[in-house]
Amino acid sequence: MIGHEWANWAGNQRDGAAELRPASVEEVAEAVKQARADGRTVKPVGAGHSFTAAAVTDGTRLRLDRLSGVRSVDLERKLVTVGAGTDLAVLNRLLAGYGLALPNLGDIDVQTIAGATATGTHGTGGRLGCLSTFIAGLTLVDGTGTIVHCGPGDDVFDAARVGLGALGVVTEVTLRCVDAFVLRAEERPARIADVLPGLDERIAANDHFEMYWFPYTDRLQTKTNNVVPVSDRPLSRLRGWLDDEFLSNTVFGVACRLGRRVPATVKTIARIEAVALSPRVYTAPSYEVFCTPRRVRFTELEYALPRAALPEAFAQLRRIVDRLPFPVIFPVELRVSAGDDIWLSHGYGRDSAYIAIHQYVGMPYEPYFQAFEKVARDLDGRPHWGKLHWRTAEDLRPAYPRFDDFLAVRERLDPDRVFANAYTAQVLGS
Repeated sequence: MIGHEWANWAGNQRDGAAELRPASVEEVAEAVKQARADGRTVKPVGAGHSFTAAAVTDGTRLRLDRLSGVRSVDLERKLVTVGAGTDLAVLNRLLAGYGLALPNLGDIDVQTIAGATATGTHGTGGRLGCLSTFIAGLTLVDGTGTIVHCGPGDDVFDAARVGLGALGVVTEVTLRCVDAFVLRAEERPARIADVLPGLDERIAANDHFEMYWFPYTDRLQTKTNNVVPVSDRPLSRLRGWLDDEFLSNTVFGVACRLGRRVPATVKTIARIEAVALSPRVYTAPSYEVFCTPRRVRFTELEYALPRAALPEAFAQLRRIVDRLPFPVIFPVELRVSAGDDIWLSHGYGRDSAYIAIHQYVGMPYEPYFQAFEKVARDLDGRPHWGKLHWRTAEDLRPAYPRFDDFLAVRERLDPDRVFANAYTAQVLGS
């Protein structure tokens, strides 16, 4: 094994661990057994899109890109088994080839399916849970090197669908899919006062609803997606490039670099940004609507809150932004999801609203993130496992009714803590 310099997408987490690229579940099991015998730790890594140190290790890194692609398809039951290292962008195209799709997606598709589900990645939609709720079965290698298959009715399944990489190395995921579908996307600017009072009605009336707030303004960009029978209003290639590549990436990237270099320009940039995006309505296959390219790099914190707490959390966030000694150039994202029964899911047992805050790489963020974390914690918020936060096992336990059940499964599957690292020590304890 040779050490490889690794960094996550945002560049805020790095290590130089020895790396293996197993091509089968048997090779994963052998790697885990050898590490255990040698007293070393193991960490699988996907696309590195977590902002936390979830994938950082001083032991052996397992890159799972060779464990990818479709393994089996049951068209009658709409079940598809894929390798854990399959990128979501690749998975979406593979499913489309079978006339299938995932019911919901986040707005980024560069993650691997195992990495996305391990951290509770979600999209938006009042009747839909996080991506992990679509899992119908899992195969993983536990801390003893044993290959474990699990499904509904199994406590390992209840824990491992959002497992934080702490229970084992997931090698295959069986997904419960739906028939491929078309979405009609409607994106419009709006004012906060015109949206928030009727937010519950908007969530209930649409398949997917989200919004972006531009700091230092009273403006939002709303995005509403609904299932339609056919794609009768496709976006022109020029308009798609202009909005999603040129404005949202190239121009915004220039604005961020200017704001980082000359902070006094940020408020003006934010106000221009708030009025620059024009309305658009279009139809496309679901995954093309859900996912957009994100080439401007940032750091992020996100909290899941009881849905009724969103107005108070958002109001306090706006006050925090106004008081900060430095500017915030990135918009704030607000989404929703349905409750679920996954032990460490942010949505366990309740419908949630999410507030995601960002800052351009190289700009200060900790006072901003920590101030909002205090607000979110006081409102019974749960941090996104793949986004920056400072919560610990001690104060996370009350937030998750099945926290100790998860730890009991961990004790059984990884008694020697082969999969431990600084992040699991922080959020789960020793």
